Amino acid sequence: MRHLRLLLLLALLPLAAQAFWSGGKPLPGTEITAAQLPPEGRATLASIKRGGPFPYSRDGIVFGNREGLLPRQARGYYHEFTVPTPDSRDRGARRIVSGGGGGEYWYSADHYRSFKRIKE
Repeated sequence: MRHLRLLLLLALLPLAAQAFWSGGKPLPGTEITAAQLPPEGRATLASIKRGGPFPYSRDGIVFGNREGLLPRQARGYYHEFTVPTPDSRDRGARRIVSGGGGGEYWYSADHYRSFKRIKE
């Protein structure tokens, strides 16, 4: 049990350091402008802001933030949307997560392993 706690602490240390050193501001490289999104990402963001339509049945479902990479919020705060990947037979790995009823957006190109806040 002691080793498990130590491993958990070591896993969370980079996130804590990022929060401490950033002073609550995004670190360089953790933001992306809407113009820097791939074309499919820009189209998905526009669809989110319009309220649809969405091509995938799972678009708009609650995103649980189990990875803990986004700021902690109550369940239901975040929703996920697929950013289509050309030539992919399934939904692919790219997503936009919206928060706060559409006031905040994050882009993940790697199925939630990392996020960049979308700056508008």
